[in-house]
Order: sequence, then C-alpha cells, then structure tokens
Amino acid sequence: MIVLVLLIMPVALMFYYDAKLHRVDALSDYPGRVGDTPGTTWLIVGTDSRADLSQEDKDKLATGDSDGSRTDTIMMAHIPTTGKPMLISVPRDLYVPIPGQGSHKINSAFNTGGPRLLVQTVEQFSGVHIDHYIEIGFGGFDKVVDGVGGVEMCLDQALRDPKAGLRLPKGCQTLDGAQALGLVRTRAFANADLERVVNQRKFFSALMSKVTSPSVLLNPFKLIPFANGAVNAVTVDEGDHLWNLAWLALRLRNPVTTTVPAAGDEITDDGDSLMPGDDTSKFFEYVSRGVEVPEELLSDSGGSTIGG
Repeated sequence: MIVLVLLIMPVALMFYYDAKLHRVDALSDYPGRVGDTPGTTWLIVGTDSRADLSQEDKDKLATGDSDGSRTDTIMMAHIPTTGKPMLISVPRDLYVPIPGQGSHKINSAFNTGGPRLLVQTVEQFSGVHIDHYIEIGFGGFDKVVDGVGGVEMCLDQALRDPKAGLRLPKGCQTLDGAQALGLVRTRAFANADLERVVNQRKFFSALMSKVTSPSVLLNPFKLIPFANGAVNAVTVDEGDHLWNLAWLALRLRNPVTTTVPAAGDEITDDGDSLMPGDDTSKFFEYVSRGVEVPEELLSDSGGSTIGG
C-alpha cells in the first residue's frame, strides 16, 4: 500500500500543478504561418506584469507600480534533432516588420498585440516555427528562486542599480529571489540591453540546472515551494503542460547561448534601434534548417556574469 501511494503521489501532484498553470492562446494558426521546422522551439518571454503582487511585494522587489504588461526579455530555446540545445536572446530593440503595424522594435509586438502577435512576428521574421510558449512575470519569480534555495552566480564586477533594487558585490554568491530579479532586470551597463540579455541567459541556464538537480528533485521541501512559485509566475500556451516545462528544463542545463546577430544601431521613428543584417538572416537560416550554427555567428560576450 505504501509503495502504491509513493507511486501515485508524484503523478497526482504533476496533474494538480498542471491544472493550476496560467494559460493563454499564443500559438493559434494564421494565414501564411511558417510550417514545422526541424527540432523544437520555445518562445520564452519575460514581462513586467505585477499581477498578484501586493504593495509589500512591489516595495520589496523594487518593481514600481506600473499597470499592464510589457516585455523587455525575449528568448528562443531551440532544441535541435541533433546537437546541443540553444538559448537565443532576441534584443528588445531589434527593428523588424510587425504584421499589420509596419516596422518597429520587436518588443512592441507584445505591447501592442500580446503573445499571439509576438509569436507571429518572431515566426515570420526568423522563419522558425514556434512549438511552445512560456511567459514569466514578476509575480512569483522571486518565489521560484527562493523555493530552490537560491541560485549561485559569479559576477566579474559589483552591481548597483537602485531602479532594480540591486546591490551585489563582485564574486561568486547565491542570489535569493529579489536579488535574482534585480539581476535580470538591470540595464546599468555601457551597452544596456545587450549586456542585460547575456546576464538573463546565464541566469536562466543556471536556474534550469538547479531546478533539475537531485538536491531539488529529491527534496520535497524545495520541490513543492518551487512548484508553487512556478505556477504563479508562469503562463503557457493552451496546449502546453507541466511535463513540457520539465523536459525543457532538463534540456537547458548546458545550452549553447547566444544573442541574435545584428548590423548595428540606427535611429528610427522608435528611437535608437538595432538593425538586422546579413548575419541575422544567415543565423536564422541555420536554425530554421536544424543545422548547427557556425561559431562566427555566435556571441556570448558581455554581461557581468562569468558562470555559476
């Protein structure tokens, strides 16, 4: 009987937490949609949604009080049929065609039309079919990190950013939820967003590694608080499930990480924008064909994190 209970409990908890996930219609078909491409590709979106945050939480996390939901974090997790997974940062200032809107910075697609327009924009611009969608808001993010006992990161410089509530010394340290949120939010660098996205990728990969470690998976005192935080922080497509997220976490323990290459800055009607170029097209051609991307098109430099 005890053995039966031990077998049933994990399955029951899986379905319980799966039912609690927030869901949104992000991957609906549209005329001319990009067909299936080799491998599996997730669109990972970080938003500044403060839903479910109390005023005390907002003060503690230095999130401010803005209403609504905007995105400054866009990543693609590409799991090829062969070779290493990739975690690809899409700079928020990348200037691309947005269906029905003309050309604008890519993050305005989410701000204007939500997940569906952002997915359509990314697919049509990159030529890569998006198979899964995950959105992570401020609310619950700190609890996800705290639930696993924090995440170790190594910084090559001290970080100070009052706007993000961030004050971290140089060196290796375990970040709690509030510190982690500050790290992935801060743009207090010479190259602003281009350095921030490097920190975001490295932190996300370190978090996935921690979440899938035996110290969390075999410890209910960490696993359950993590699951509680995750279902509050995460929104997925209507067809996605908790087991899809678990599979993604396992595959992103040690990915190739890079930023989409671009041709440089240019002033547009949206202000200082990052312009796509030949290398951008070449990069996505490799990804869409499921072929390994050459080293010369990869970039993982910058940021303040040097590992974890």
